[in-house]
Amino acid sequence: MASGSLLALLDDIATILDDVAVMTKVAAKKSAAMADDVSVMTKVAAQKTAGVLGDDLALNAQQVTGVRAEREIPVVWAVAKGSMINKVILVPAALLISAFAPWAVTPLLMVGGAFLCFEGFEKVAHKLLHSEHEDAAEHESHAKANANPAVDLVAFEKDKIKGAVRTDFILSAEIIAITLGTVASAPFAQQVAVLSGIAIIMTIGVYGLVAGIVKLDDLGLWLSNKASSAARALGAGIVRAAPWLMKGLSVAGTAAMFLVGGGILVHGVPALHHAVEAAANAAGQWPAGGVWKVVAENLLNAVVGIVAGGLVLAGVTLVQRLRGKSTA
Repeated sequence: MASGSLLALLDDIATILDDVAVMTKVAAKKSAAMADDVSVMTKVAAQKTAGVLGDDLALNAQQVTGVRAEREIPVVWAVAKGSMINKVILVPAALLISAFAPWAVTPLLMVGGAFLCFEGFEKVAHKLLHSEHEDAAEHESHAKANANPAVDLVAFEKDKIKGAVRTDFILSAEIIAITLGTVASAPFAQQVAVLSGIAIIMTIGVYGLVAGIVKLDDLGLWLSNKASSAARALGAGIVRAAPWLMKGLSVAGTAAMFLVGGGILVHGVPALHHAVEAAANAAGQWPAGGVWKVVAENLLNAVVGIVAGGLVLAGVTLVQRLRGKSTA
């Protein structure tokens, strides 16, 4: 009887172990499927936020202008740490919005898109309305600050870092908002994984590239002092190319502001979205239609971004002038 009970117990244990094995396989399959979903959503979110990166790179690289060469990497590292703190604040805030006020995602995206357009238009307006003499004077003041031992360079660096971290907060908020729009309908665990992954990838990617960009001239000078003629030629080429790279990043960043911001606004207004989609589909009927469709869609998004940026800048300028009059 005892042996029968023992065998029955062992049979029950074997059945339980079989059930555990089956459930483990099912859980593993679900985990793998979830990992695949997270991977796909992360790729989609990365593609949608890539347009912001050109501006992020250019702005953060420019923030190091005026800092001594030996202090460039420590300043970039300080800004990178500030950027990660920004994302530690923004990611939970985005998850809370998604959980308790999902209706707010689109309006927040629209506000972020309008701000990007405004910032891009403001940069263009500044470039057109300010002379090269004023820009040269600003650059000269940075150079004098570095050369003058009486200038508190620690305070100068702190101001640079604070300004860069503020800029990063705005751009990081836009990246997180775009990512949240991508995963808004996904399960909570996937939202956490994708938002956290994008935050880490973007921070490491952006500031790793910024560190490389600000040190390009040093690399060029180091190569220029080598014995090899090929190394010297490469070094000279890098030194000549570095300023053009910065200018190219600045132009690409401004264009990205209009493209990304305009695209967000277009998708947020159904009538406008349908109009742009219809025009892009019409362009797709031309020879090499796929290319023309993409070109038409991006151009129309950029036009919307430029118009929106101009309107927002006009509104902000008007409010500032009215406030100035009221306080006078």
